[in-house]
Amino acid sequence: MGTTDRWYQNATFYAVDVEAFADGDGDGIGDFRGLIERLDYLSGLGIDCVWLLPFYPSPNRDNGYDVADYYGVDDRHGTLGDFVEFVREADRRGIRVVVDLVVNHTSDQHPWFRRAREDPDSKYRDYYVWVDDPPEWPDPHRGPVFPGEEDAVWSYDEVAEAFYYHRFYHFQPDLNTANPDVREEIRKIMGFWLQLGVSGFRVDAATLLIDNKGGLESTELDDPHGVLRDMRRFVERRGDDAVLLAEADDDPEKLASYFGEGDEMNLLFNFLLDAYLVGALATERADPLREVLDLLPEIPEEGQWANFLRNYDELNVGRLPADLRRAVFDAFAPDEAMRIYGRGIRRRLAPMLASASGRDATGGASDAPDADRDRIELAYSLLFSLPGAPLIVYGDEIGMGEDLSLPGRNAVRTPMQWSDEENGGFSTADPEDLVRPVISGGEYGYESVNVADQRGDPDSLLAWFSRLIRARKECPEIGNGDLSVFETADPAVFAHGMVGDGSAVVAVHNLGDAATDATLRLDGDPVGLFGPNEGGEFEAVGEGEWRFELDRYGYRWVRVNES
Repeated sequence: MGTTDRWYQNATFYAVDVEAFADGDGDGIGDFRGLIERLDYLSGLGIDCVWLLPFYPSPNRDNGYDVADYYGVDDRHGTLGDFVEFVREADRRGIRVVVDLVVNHTSDQHPWFRRAREDPDSKYRDYYVWVDDPPEWPDPHRGPVFPGEEDAVWSYDEVAEAFYYHRFYHFQPDLNTANPDVREEIRKIMGFWLQLGVSGFRVDAATLLIDNKGGLESTELDDPHGVLRDMRRFVERRGDDAVLLAEADDDPEKLASYFGEGDEMNLLFNFLLDAYLVGALATERADPLREVLDLLPEIPEEGQWANFLRNYDELNVGRLPADLRRAVFDAFAPDEAMRIYGRGIRRRLAPMLASASGRDATGGASDAPDADRDRIELAYSLLFSLPGAPLIVYGDEIGMGEDLSLPGRNAVRTPMQWSDEENGGFSTADPEDLVRPVISGGEYGYESVNVADQRGDPDSLLAWFSRLIRARKECPEIGNGDLSVFETADPAVFAHGMVGDGSAVVAVHNLGDAATDATLRLDGDPVGLFGPNEGGEFEAVGEGEWRFELDRYGYRWVRVNES
C-alpha cells in the first residue's frame, strides 16, 4: 500500500452498534435500513469510516460477539441485501465501512462447534482446543477475561466428554489458530466481506488470537505473528486498500510487534494513550500525557494508532500506576456501581467529566455549570490533536450519558438519541419492545440531549464536533508528522507539535480549572486553526516567542509555517 493509499492515517472513525443506532422497521431493534437513513447525518458530521460492531447471526449473549454464522446478517438487523445496500450508499457519500472480525472464538451454537462436540473424528474437533483433564493455568494473565463472571478457562462438555478452552464466556469456545484449516476459514471469511465492499476489519481480541491457546504444546504457534502477517497479505491481495485495525491491549514493550515491519496490522487501538489521557484529565496535570508518549513505541511508517476516549467496553485503566488509577476512579467512578472487572469504568465521557467537575450524573447543581462542556471540548481537542487517527463512539458527539441500571457494558450501549420524540426518535416501537431502554429524564435524557435540537444550534456540542473534525482534516501533519513536546511552566499545560514538510501544527491545552498562559518558542509565525475563538488569544512577546492565553480547560491549535 503506497503512501497515497494510506487513507486511514488521517481518517476520522465512527463506531456504530447497529442494534442501538436507528430502527428502520419499527420492531425496536436497530437495523441496516435505519442506518442507511442516517448516513447523511454521518456525512454531514464529516465521518470518513464507520466501524460496525458484529451484526452476524448470533444467540446475542455477548452483544453479537458470540458469532454463529460468519457469512450472514442477523435477522434482527435485516438481510445481506440490506448490508450490501448500506455499503453502496456509504460509498456514494465517501464513507468507508470496517466490520468486526471475531475469529478468536465462535458461539457454542456455531455449526463448527456442534460438529466438534458430536464427532471426535470430525475435522472440526481440531478447530477448537480440547483436553480430558484441564491443566493448571500457566500464569494469572491467562485467566478469564471477565473476572467475577467466569471462574475458569476450561468448561466441560457432556456431549464431547471433554473440556474445551475459552478465555471469554463459556459459550464462546476459542478457535485453534494453530490449525491450518482454521487459518484457511479466516481467509474465506475475510474474502467474503471484502467482495461485498468493506474497507477492512477490526480484528477482535488480536492479543488472544496469537496466544498459545490453553498453554498446550499441540496449540503452540511456531510463529505467532505469522497469523497476523498471513491476514495482512490476504487483505492486501484481495482488498485493494483495505486495512486491519487490531484490538491489542498488551504490554507497552509488545505493542510495536503487532505492526511487524509494516506487514501486520495497519492500525492499533491505543488503549495505553486512552488510559493515561484520562489520567491527565482526572489529575488536571500534563505529566501522564508526557509519560505515555514516552511509553508508546516507535511504529512503522505504514502504521497508525487509532485513538479514542471511550469505546463499547469498559474504560480500562488497569495498566496505570496504582496512584494514578486510584485518582481516575476517585474522579470519574466514585461509586462502585460505576466500575467493572476491577480495572474499568462503565460510563460515558460526558457524565464522567461532569461528575468530576462538581455535577452529578443526573444533572445536579454545580459551582461551574459549563464545566462538563468545557472539559468535553478539552478532552476531544486533545484526542484529535495527538498523533494517530481519532475514533468517536456514536452519541458522544451530542454528549449522551449512560444508564447504570443496565448490566455490565450495556450501560454505554443505549439507543442513539435523535430527537425529543418518543424513544428519542430511535424507533416507533412500544418502549417495552426496545432492544435497550432509551435514557429518559434528567440532564442526559433524550428530551434534552438529542441530534435534532443540536443540529440547528451553532453553539451546540454537535456543531463543535463538526468544526473539530473539519479542523482535523486540514491538518495532515497530525496523522503523518513527527511529534515534539514543549516544556511549559504550568504543570497543567500540555503543548505539543506535529511537524510535517515545511509546516507544523502546534496545540496547547490547559487541563486545569484556572486560567493560565504558556510561552512557546516557535520556528515561524502562528496562524490560528482551532479554538474557542478559532484564532487570537496568542501574541508575540519576543524574538520567536509567543504567549498563549488559555481559559480554564482552554485549548488552541495553530499552524506554524517555516520562516
